[in-house]
Amino acid sequence: MSNLIEPDHLVAKLRFRHLRLLTELQAKGSLRAASQALNLTQPALSKALAEIESAFGFTLFTRTARGLSPTAQGETVLRGATLLLEELSHLRAEALIADRYSARIRIGAPPFVAQTYLPGVIEKLVKRELPVRIQLHEDRVPALISALQQGKLDALITTFPLQMMGSDADALQYIKLFEVQFAVVAAAAHPLVHTPHIDWARLSEEQWVMPAEGSMGRKLIEDCFTHAGVPVPVPVIESTSPTTSLQFVAAGLGIGMVPDVSLLHHSVLLADSVKQISVVPEPHSSVVALIFREGPLNGRVALLKEALDI
Repeated sequence: MSNLIEPDHLVAKLRFRHLRLLTELQAKGSLRAASQALNLTQPALSKALAEIESAFGFTLFTRTARGLSPTAQGETVLRGATLLLEELSHLRAEALIADRYSARIRIGAPPFVAQTYLPGVIEKLVKRELPVRIQLHEDRVPALISALQQGKLDALITTFPLQMMGSDADALQYIKLFEVQFAVVAAAAHPLVHTPHIDWARLSEEQWVMPAEGSMGRKLIEDCFTHAGVPVPVPVIESTSPTTSLQFVAAGLGIGMVPDVSLLHHSVLLADSVKQISVVPEPHSSVVALIFREGPLNGRVALLKEALDI
């Protein structure tokens, strides 16, 4: 197949239903299963796939005894198909509210960013002359990145390690907003609160309250111990909520590590029941950035950048 396919040729040949066929083939893994899900005959689906591959000018799936597997080029096309289908759904949702809102922006953020930094940003958006409707999705960083890559979110405001982005790192744009410092904390009555210059070897002997395995917060904690050359302790409690984790720390069930802005934000709620431990070396700071997909600037992202003053 030729690789010299002009965009106008694809526009003339492809329809959104073709993109739906591709994503269903990927999800089901075989012509038979996909044809049943799409209520098509297997020969009709096979013919449609051949037409789609002809339009692109290269093979999208390899056929094996086990079914269909996307080629490297097919993986790229499938990512784009997923994004286009998500965008079509979002476009319809925006059109339905166009008389009341100028746009609907889907923002992803970890809880500590959502609770401490985003309220002021979102206030600017919802107080515009024609307000912006906001859908805020709070989750762990890996889940947020996945949702952005799939087109389910317009942008993220989050800490980010580039290694979490995988092979799609170059498909995303990053704009640094600020740095956040992390604090090791314990219940106010804990003896380490009043002990200066605690090292990580000593901290490894303590009971810990940690974020879930695989999360950004967990990785930051594990890196502190690894860089100090000491084993990472097994946490006595794992929690996906930073607020809940602080409550466990306040109850004296273990020590933890949280963004210092989160500690300040919850200071009234905690009523001085949680204090910072003086640790040497201090945990590394982490960059919080606006992250969005590469390509022509999305109007919704432009509105968000305006609210962020960037």
